[in-house]
Amino acid sequence: MNKDLTSLVKAWETTVRKSAGPKKRANSIFTPMSVAHVDDDNDVSQIVEKVLSNGDIYKGQWHENSPHGHGKYLWSDGCMYVGEWKKGDIIGKGIFSWPSGATYEGDFKSGGYMDGKGTYIGPVGDTYKGCWVMDLRHGEGTQSYLNGDFYDGDWKKGLQSGQGRYQWKNGNHYIGQWRHGVFYGNGTIMWSNGNRYDGCWEEGLPKGNGTFRWGDGSFYVGVWSKDPKEQSGTYYPSSGSSGGNLEWDPQELYSVDLNDCKVCPCEKVSIFPSRKILNMLELENDGASLMRPKKMSVDGRISNYSSEDGSYDGLESHQVGNSIPRVPHLRLKAPKKQGEAISKGHKHYDLMLNLQLGIRHAVGRPAPSTSLDLKSSAFDAKEKVWTKFPPEGSKHTPPHQSCEFRWKDYCPVVFRALRKLFKVDPADYMISLCGDDALRELSSPGKSGSFFYLTNDDRYMIKTMKKAEVKVFLRMLPGYYKHVRAFENTLVTKFFGLHCVRLTGASQKKVRFVIMGNLFCSKYPIHRRFDLKGSTFGRSTDKPEAEIEPTTTLKDLDLNYIFRLRKSWFHEFCRQVDKDCDFLEQERIMDYSMLVGLHFRGISCSDNVSPSGTRTPTGNGNSDDGATCLSGVDVDHLVVDPSRWTQLGINMPARAELTRRRSICDTPQLVGEPTGEFYEIIIFFGIIDILQNYDISKKLEHAYKAFQYDSTSISAVDPRQYSKRFRDFISSVFVEDT
Repeated sequence: MNKDLTSLVKAWETTVRKSAGPKKRANSIFTPMSVAHVDDDNDVSQIVEKVLSNGDIYKGQWHENSPHGHGKYLWSDGCMYVGEWKKGDIIGKGIFSWPSGATYEGDFKSGGYMDGKGTYIGPVGDTYKGCWVMDLRHGEGTQSYLNGDFYDGDWKKGLQSGQGRYQWKNGNHYIGQWRHGVFYGNGTIMWSNGNRYDGCWEEGLPKGNGTFRWGDGSFYVGVWSKDPKEQSGTYYPSSGSSGGNLEWDPQELYSVDLNDCKVCPCEKVSIFPSRKILNMLELENDGASLMRPKKMSVDGRISNYSSEDGSYDGLESHQVGNSIPRVPHLRLKAPKKQGEAISKGHKHYDLMLNLQLGIRHAVGRPAPSTSLDLKSSAFDAKEKVWTKFPPEGSKHTPPHQSCEFRWKDYCPVVFRALRKLFKVDPADYMISLCGDDALRELSSPGKSGSFFYLTNDDRYMIKTMKKAEVKVFLRMLPGYYKHVRAFENTLVTKFFGLHCVRLTGASQKKVRFVIMGNLFCSKYPIHRRFDLKGSTFGRSTDKPEAEIEPTTTLKDLDLNYIFRLRKSWFHEFCRQVDKDCDFLEQERIMDYSMLVGLHFRGISCSDNVSPSGTRTPTGNGNSDDGATCLSGVDVDHLVVDPSRWTQLGINMPARAELTRRRSICDTPQLVGEPTGEFYEIIIFFGIIDILQNYDISKKLEHAYKAFQYDSTSISAVDPRQYSKRFRDFISSVFVEDT
């Protein structure tokens, strides 16, 4: 512990002793318990010292069986928190220290998150001072590195993103735009010898238009690329110079000049304060107990502790602070793995093999480095190149056990760029889709007649498509690519490939399919899912509560919650919904919906069989929440995994407020009245079904239904009207959490 922290702790202990008043005897922090009374905001609180059976120690103010006021908690592994508490939760100003010597001093939010303004000093002296959100550097901040480098600028989700300046110890510095911790966009790097580069950057390297200038005034202007074949430009000598740098090779910028301009990575925090579990074994006047979670050590490994009787692991204990309020009257069934594995003998087994062979061929074949700046020819779908896959194999295809088929890729360059844009590793992509594990077919086709398949790891969903849908998709593909490249937090479906299999034989049947990201691929089991459009006609499932499964997709009139997002996320959400709806309206798309998935924290699962078939605790008060129903993994003690917090709509902590609809016979109430009953949730959401054009069939559907029903209640309406209704509805369901 450093000197500043030691002096602060001593000063705090002195303040606590004074507030407690005179004592009859001196008390050490290692005594089992001592009590004194103090007035705190007109509430009677106590000053206590508690030594817990697992070796943890708490000393500070205590009110209603939990830390409240100022207190110090020392974990047996050497971590310590000193600061403000509220009803057993770490909230307010405080200092957290690690046994390595690292410290954080600043603001904490509910759950013990480093959130607000704060300073983190690493064990070797690296220092970050600035804004935090959910344990991550987010907002404006400065970072001083051990080697003498320095960064001052914007951060997003733990990495440099936005505008910033990086100063190297040797005097070189970069000023410009960042993305995901690397130079990206427009920026300038200046060397201490007087040379400089001004221009475009991509993935930390010059890419696109730019100018390299020498200290003598000469310069080189051109299009930059690490691939010499894509490099082009012109050298201009300075006035009065003869030759100068005429023989200079532009590739030296990559191989020589940038070698001493590496960005230091930020030190990883060994374990976040929000992940530390508070264990109070002797809560006064409280006989309830919870299953003790396994304690995480400072290096993140799970360890077990022994109680005094030598049989600690798995015994009951109390939990305060980071515990989640239990809501006993809401019970949910344990989520189960969706779909039927497509094994040999399944009617679609050959089609699955064809699909996997085609994807392996399309993704695995050698291809030039993909640039995100695509030519218009890349979007031309008229070039029909079919690849023949005979069972015995060919020069370009391997032998296989399926029937002969032909394979077609639509716009392969575009989808290769999309996979790169969405940070999809080609090897991982092929393993998910073409690995040893079989795909799973969902139980029934969708409303459009399309079949859906899931990869075994739940990352990707495959949907069969009609020819009309493919035409709509190809027409909007240039606009889609431009939109998702401009808005990294877009909520529209992520597409990774568009393909076609043509079976041989008399029928010459064609099966077209698209590969999409699965919104609900997460460590958190999804307890409820909703498909929301903002219309009322036919928008209910009419299922009683007892028959609703976690895989049941509920609709608008089944929705009985309002979702409350924290301020920063709410404003970003509103902006992105507007941008996405503008794009869909411009492309004449309608009938899309907001797919929402909810994971309830603090809820017991009524079904005691996990997806893997192992027995897990039921809702008897011995598990923290329903997350234990997923293969016995207690994921909610992590609250949210920062490494998975990568974009808007994924793994977002929020609150759901229960609503109730008024009994109105004529017009169903779309959004119910708030009840003031809240649930802590992890929420997922995204805009799906974006390939329905407002064609003649939809116009006829609108005309027919408008004769019988209120035209504003049906789904088939003009894209402009649909967009406005959708936005209005979503803005009434998603609100700012005050």
